[in-house]
Amino acid sequence: MIAIAACDPDSLDARILVEELSAALAAITGDSGKASFSADDARVARSLFVVARGAAGQLLGCAALRPLDGDVGEVKRMFARPGASGVGAALLAHLEQAAQGFGYRQLWLETRKVNTRALGFYEKHGYATIPNYGKYVGRDDAVCLGKLLKAD
Repeated sequence: MIAIAACDPDSLDARILVEELSAALAAITGDSGKASFSADDARVARSLFVVARGAAGQLLGCAALRPLDGDVGEVKRMFARPGASGVGAALLAHLEQAAQGFGYRQLWLETRKVNTRALGFYEKHGYATIPNYGKYVGRDDAVCLGKLLKAD
C-alpha cells in the first residue's frame, strides 16, 4: 500500500527525502538540483508538495508541483527511494490528478540527459521531449519533457 499526502516542504520528512534526492542527483549528474526549487514554490496557489508512505508509515518518496505558465504546471523534486516499487508511478499519477484539479492542461519538467533512468520513466508514462524552456534554454545537458493532460 502506498499512501500519498500533502506535506509541508520544510517538514522533517520532506527535508529527509529532498536531501536523499539531492545526493542521488549529484551522484548522477554532478548537480543536486537544489537551486531549481525552494519550499516556497510549493506554497503558492495551484501548487503542492506530497510525501509517499508505505503501510507501516515509512517514507517512500516525494514530489512537487508548481505553476509554470498559465495552464502549464511543472513537476519538481520527484523522488522514490531505491527499491520502493511503484512509488514513482503513484506519485506521478497523484501529481497529474492534482494538476487537472488545478486547471493545468500540461505538465512539464526538466532532467539531465545523463539521467537515463528518469528519462525512461517519464517516457514510459507518456512524457515526450519538448523544446527546453526557461533557464534550460541553451543547456545541452538538460532535456525537457511535457505531457498533455486528458480533459475531464
